[in-house]
Amino acid sequence: MIQSLTETLRSHGDREGIIFHGKSTSYRTLLTGVGKWQARLEEHGIRAGKVVALESAYSPQACAALVALIEAGAIIVPLVTLPEAKRAEFHEIAEVEAVIALDGTESGWNITGTGRTAGHELFTALRREGRPGLVLFSSGTTGRSKASVLDFTKVLARYQGGRPARTLSFLNLDHIGGVNTLLHTLVHGGAVVTVAERTPDSVFAAIDAHRVEVLPTTPTFLTMAVVSGAYRRHDLSSLRLVTYGTEPMPEQTLLAFHDAMPGVRLKQTYGLSELGILPTRSKDDSSLWIKLGGSGFDYKIVDRVLWVRSEMAMLGYLNAPAPFDEEGYFNTQDVVVREGEYLKILGRRSEIINVGGEKVYPAEVENVVLEVDNIADVTVSGRRSPVTGMVVQATVKLVRPEDEQAVSDRVQEHCADRLEAYKVPLVVLVSEAEQHSDRFKKARSAA
Repeated sequence: MIQSLTETLRSHGDREGIIFHGKSTSYRTLLTGVGKWQARLEEHGIRAGKVVALESAYSPQACAALVALIEAGAIIVPLVTLPEAKRAEFHEIAEVEAVIALDGTESGWNITGTGRTAGHELFTALRREGRPGLVLFSSGTTGRSKASVLDFTKVLARYQGGRPARTLSFLNLDHIGGVNTLLHTLVHGGAVVTVAERTPDSVFAAIDAHRVEVLPTTPTFLTMAVVSGAYRRHDLSSLRLVTYGTEPMPEQTLLAFHDAMPGVRLKQTYGLSELGILPTRSKDDSSLWIKLGGSGFDYKIVDRVLWVRSEMAMLGYLNAPAPFDEEGYFNTQDVVVREGEYLKILGRRSEIINVGGEKVYPAEVENVVLEVDNIADVTVSGRRSPVTGMVVQATVKLVRPEDEQAVSDRVQEHCADRLEAYKVPLVVLVSEAEQHSDRFKKARSAA
């Protein structure tokens, strides 16, 4: 696929390839941009095996540069705008040798060298095989971000079969989901639709305006969409598929969205930067049970934890040991339950709250809290306790202002009726702050 990527894009002719801020870019124009970037890379000495940070928001310019870097055989480190200290940290970990910085316009770009020479053994392995690479950083919500190194040839090899679709790009190119959305859509001749901001109204307005068919997103966003009622304010008749992943889906949100959009198929996805996006099949549109795996993937369950073996698994981490066992299975740390051929993902083992020896899964409590009137969103986490080690804390965002004590009383009373006593939030905090990361995933930490 690497050798034929540009040829594959060329076969799509003058079809729309990218719709950026409402402006359409055809595949022919995109490939013209790729050609310009290939000349720039050559001029600046960026060839196979060079570690290059691509610092940019989503844009046709960024997509053209990405394709050119893949074709050149570079090792690509996609980054969004970061605080300077975090940017410097990521550059150091990834041993970045050159930086491509873009501002989203045709002329707003520059290429600079860093003076580094990347010598990590994982990069040496890619260079030895003559393969392009991809470095992705984890969100680092529970500690220092880990940098996984993937063989881009194996990533692209997954994009076979499928039909062209107009797909909204929800996640950025520094996330496996964002990379997957872009390349899967372009390889199959579809159109990628970008949005300037990821609010429910902005996303649904883009679906309405550009007749988007596929929306890959997160449970957190769908919760926001249900509470805001934004889906009622736009024509979403073109939408046929919504995929969701990155974190457990509250059943309350799934059922509410299914009822609101009965003609739209809902599909749970499963993927990690370390493994790629796995094939899945939801039991039905209103179910959290999925079949996992397929060609190139296999899994096993050890002590209720999911282990996955993937043909496109990362080569390893740049800054941490890789949790593969001797058979090549990766420890996802996701706790699951199995029912026949189907699995239900309960949450990350690191997020489990231990209350006096009893285990509490945040997603289960969040689902119950979302049933309470006037709750727009909730994040459940552990709070340290000298008696039980941890207690359950719920931080809620309200639909409309209300006395905090009244909110706390209602949440605790409802949870006491629906959950075991140790799962009931002992602490209920009201906050107006958003409760998700820039990747629209719940941000949890013990207090």
